[in-house]
Amino acid sequence: MALVTTKEMFAKAYEGHYAIGAFNINNMEIIQGVVRAAKSQNSAVILQVSKSALKYANPLYLKGMVDAAVAETGIDIALHLDHGPDLETVKECIDAGFTSVMFDGSHYDYEENVAKTKEVVEYAHAHGVVVEAELGKLAGVEDEVSVDAANATYTDPDQAVDFVKRTGVDSLAIAIGTSHGAYKFKGEAKLDFERLESITAKLEAEGIHNFPIVLHGASSVDQASVETCNKYGGQINGAKGMPAEMLRKAASMAVCKINMDTDLRLAMTAAIRKSFAEKPEAFDPRGYCGAAREYIQEIVTKKIQEALGSVDSMK
Repeated sequence: MALVTTKEMFAKAYEGHYAIGAFNINNMEIIQGVVRAAKSQNSAVILQVSKSALKYANPLYLKGMVDAAVAETGIDIALHLDHGPDLETVKECIDAGFTSVMFDGSHYDYEENVAKTKEVVEYAHAHGVVVEAELGKLAGVEDEVSVDAANATYTDPDQAVDFVKRTGVDSLAIAIGTSHGAYKFKGEAKLDFERLESITAKLEAEGIHNFPIVLHGASSVDQASVETCNKYGGQINGAKGMPAEMLRKAASMAVCKINMDTDLRLAMTAAIRKSFAEKPEAFDPRGYCGAAREYIQEIVTKKIQEALGSVDSMK
């Protein structure tokens, strides 16, 4: 077995009206929890790495652990760079063996985003790697990505078509109401499904068929994890995420990749806090890290079943 790109994953997801989960990884326990959940549901999965994770864990270590996950599970796994800030980081990941990269030029003006994305696409495609880009700005905070609500902008459908045609990207992350981090909404969650439909229809009208759309900032911020964190000493108040039914609706349309990071962070923290509180005498990391791994597997299994709909996507 070997790592794969997202090209076939997305083609099957589009036709099957489901999405592939893209889960951010930082260490062995997160990787194992995610891929064992995917294996249990016979689902393909994307493991993605932010620039902060590259700095924390080193791309060589991450690639080695993901190779081990492929060997253990035998499922289709893509290794993806999340929010790559520049061509230098993209090259570093491609050289390390990543099969997919995202270049995030959404903070540049439109023409500069087009030019820089096209440069990344040309380099990545020459090395057999697929590219995701972003158009529109999501509010919220995640690692180096920080956009306040006043500067968040939804993706313009006509601009999305022009962007895809001019850059040659393989998938596009759009802004239709999701946001990064644990504090996504003050009021009720809402996704602009009409905008999603418009983008898809306009791409089809231009002969760009079955083009995969990506949602960032799509963690549900599971309240059970939040409650456990707070019960055992945490201070995570007012955290709110995307309802699973909204994500499932998006996945039934053109959304083929849904990103989830905050849910894993909360799950890991909740399990470790609970373990420390219930066993204050214990100091073996395998105990509390093992508990975190099990809870992450439980959370990811639920995501695959309820939000993504990718059960048996390996058939």
